[in-house]
Amino acid sequence: MATAKQNTAAKKTAEKQTKAGTGIHAPVQPSPELGEIVGTDALPRSEVISKVWEYIKKNDLQNPENKREILADDKLAKVFGKDKATMFEMNKYISAHLKAA
Repeated sequence: MATAKQNTAAKKTAEKQTKAGTGIHAPVQPSPELGEIVGTDALPRSEVISKVWEYIKKNDLQNPENKREILADDKLAKVFGKDKATMFEMNKYISAHLKAA
């Protein structure tokens, strides 16, 4: 059972992470390879992921037989390091192309 002190600490941590500029809202700088897809400006990680998904859908890169699989074109292959990846692997490859801004 959590103590009142632990609950207060957890609440403060959650508040801190939801403020702009921290946690998932912290700006990150895409690599030049990822920048070809999402742009070169620093963006929050959540926006980077959204832009990658926009790119995937716009260019019809999901495998029609298995929607969880992304079939990389030339630009996306530079980020993935291979010609296809699952949507679960995708975040690992994108993270390797981001650094704190």
